[in-house]
Amino acid sequence: MQRFDNSPETALDWYREGGSAALATVVETWGSAPRRVGAQLVIGGDGRIEGSVSGGCVEGAVIVEALEAIEEGASRVLEFGVSDEDAFAVGLACGGTIRILVEPIGAVLSEVMLAELVALRAARIPVAYEVNIDTGRRALRRTRHADRMRLDRSGFEEDGKTFVAVHNPPLRLVVLGAVHIAQALVPMARIAGYDPVIIDPREAFASSERFPGERILTDWPDEAVAEIGLDTRTALVLLTHDPKLDDPALQAALGANIFYIGALGSTRTHAKRVARMQEAGFSEEQIARIHGPIGLDIGAAGPSEIAVAILAEMTAVLRGKA
Repeated sequence: MQRFDNSPETALDWYREGGSAALATVVETWGSAPRRVGAQLVIGGDGRIEGSVSGGCVEGAVIVEALEAIEEGASRVLEFGVSDEDAFAVGLACGGTIRILVEPIGAVLSEVMLAELVALRAARIPVAYEVNIDTGRRALRRTRHADRMRLDRSGFEEDGKTFVAVHNPPLRLVVLGAVHIAQALVPMARIAGYDPVIIDPREAFASSERFPGERILTDWPDEAVAEIGLDTRTALVLLTHDPKLDDPALQAALGANIFYIGALGSTRTHAKRVARMQEAGFSEEQIARIHGPIGLDIGAAGPSEIAVAILAEMTAVLRGKA
């Protein structure tokens, strides 16, 4: 499975188990800070921790502050300078400064709001958590901060007081066609933070020997896609060259709000694909979402380089660069 920060879930569990816990969140950084904005550390009232806000540089001080905040029932904003020496110890070339918001669960961040956040995350519903560090106003927003959500960019709004923490579902890659390109693409995508799923009813291709440790579905593509579910954090890559296999999944994707659809094949092959989708009743706008021939034009030769081109194009689309 994809590496996914489960700090909100851990904080809720620990609070319900022991009656006290706090979330520490990196809200601002300057210089080469060890962790990006939005990184979290969970501190239990008994002193146990999970996660990281600095790669080890200031965790000890944050834990002390968090335990005091739990006792007081009040939030705190902490600021630390990470020295060059400390930065070198965690693999950085130079130091930086980080600002951390500590929120005790219950007294500050309500159990009800945290539980709602955890439920939305479990349902793969993108949500933003807003907190005004001056007034203490907190809210969950599902229809705001479109740019932040697309870019996975937590941070302060222009007022310098309202911090927005982006909670996007894990990225998911659905690969139709367990071919050589997929063997290169799947591990690359996993490194990039995707949770891959491979679909191919041809069991000779879709074997655990060819894709060790990966989730493989051998159902017919439309059934497999329905089982997986398609949402705004899903990319679909079609690699079979066979319309009987590709088209059912492609039609499901065109009717869903996934962020990327790519299909392997020449310009001529793609023209035939477009004609079939037109005959199936899809609009020009829907069909234009298909990236075909798939991948950025980097002169790729061979399965591995084609996989690089595909992953690069997926990234560009996700981040609004293509």
